[in-house]
Amino acid sequence: MLRQKSWLIVLASVLMLSLVLAGCGGSKKNSDPNQLTFMFRGGPDEQKAYNAVVEEFKKDNPGVTVKVIQTTGDQYATKLQAAITGNSIPDVFFYNPADLKAYVNSNILLDISKYIENNKEVDLKNMWADGVNFYRYDGKEVGKGALYGLPKDLGPFSLGYNKTMFEKAGIPLPDKNKPYTWDEFIKVNQELTKDTDGDGKLDQFGTGLNVQWALQAFVWSNGADWIDSTHTKVTIDEPKFIEALQFFADMQNKYKITPAIEQAQTLDTYQRWMRGELAFFPVGPWDLSTYDRELKFDYDLIPYPAGSTGKTATWIGSLGIGVSSKTANPELAAKLVTYLSASKEGQEALVKSGVQIPNLQDMAKTWAADTSTKPANKEEFLKIVTEYGRPLPGQYTYNAEWYDLFFTDIQPVIDGKMSAADYVKQEQPKMQKLLDRAVEQDQKSKK
Repeated sequence: MLRQKSWLIVLASVLMLSLVLAGCGGSKKNSDPNQLTFMFRGGPDEQKAYNAVVEEFKKDNPGVTVKVIQTTGDQYATKLQAAITGNSIPDVFFYNPADLKAYVNSNILLDISKYIENNKEVDLKNMWADGVNFYRYDGKEVGKGALYGLPKDLGPFSLGYNKTMFEKAGIPLPDKNKPYTWDEFIKVNQELTKDTDGDGKLDQFGTGLNVQWALQAFVWSNGADWIDSTHTKVTIDEPKFIEALQFFADMQNKYKITPAIEQAQTLDTYQRWMRGELAFFPVGPWDLSTYDRELKFDYDLIPYPAGSTGKTATWIGSLGIGVSSKTANPELAAKLVTYLSASKEGQEALVKSGVQIPNLQDMAKTWAADTSTKPANKEEFLKIVTEYGRPLPGQYTYNAEWYDLFFTDIQPVIDGKMSAADYVKQEQPKMQKLLDRAVEQDQKSKK
């Protein structure tokens, strides 16, 4: 009964959103040349920041009204899909770059090239090239051709460490320019995993990494990947991949440097990091405002530990800001996109709010050089963007269903109940089947 009620609540919220969008969506029937709808997602700090920037946009464009529709991240995909299905797409909206091909081929997104590339107020050369290219598509290949949006941001997924914990333990601080080897990483984590209050139970741990967002760093730095260079073959059954996945699981089950299953049920690893009980934990730019406000310890950024390649690796996330192909006000909609993504005023306000790194390179370099604000080594974010960050594997294909499946049943591996070798043997054929389907969909969409 509770599940049924929860489902009904979700359904009701989606229907309500559909009604709202139907009343103020970007349909060409809406002939008001000064009205837009803008749909976006984010946590409380991001919502506050983007609402403030939209208000500034309205001040700079007298007479313009922007109806804002905001949701949390976990609700956004469902609600955007409801808007698409209901033919009531907002004029301007956030979208996942993994959906670019499908949205263009389904005529959901508008080509805004002429409003961006001929705009003297937009300096594309001063924006991160990878960020812009995530939203280019020529009908065959992502990264080339027309612009179907601009980046909301680039989100380099870095590794943070508890500087206060290191100093208290008398352990040398990590080198910000040289990643730990895997063996070195285990050793320092073991030194920092301890019972601090003498009750016989561990209450401080080396780390606590979420497999869905942190495994990439270990797989890539070990010379492996989920997919081959042609983006048509799932490669998780290769030895270097198996080695990386097993190492990741061994951090909990063999080396005991992460909270055990029963300990994780008491407090999740994010909560433990916030309480100062973990030595290492991932840090994204979207975390900065929360950490600045709530952390009671000093922290900084370092590269992820390196596997057999000797080189660090991690991923870069992004969201696009696109325009509906059915908007009645394409020029004004594109103007809002550029204000949010590419204007000095918009970027300064968003970066000051502590929810992202600047999209503008000159601004980003000045921001990173300011060591008076935490974390001091913000330069690590820029290194990820310019040197070794990669898109998530699902972004290379028509959809990410094959990639998402990998994480669906992985918990037994993390809990030590199944070996990495057995898991990939089981999952590779299922993932390949979904990838084959994605490749077929991609080919059909180009006809």
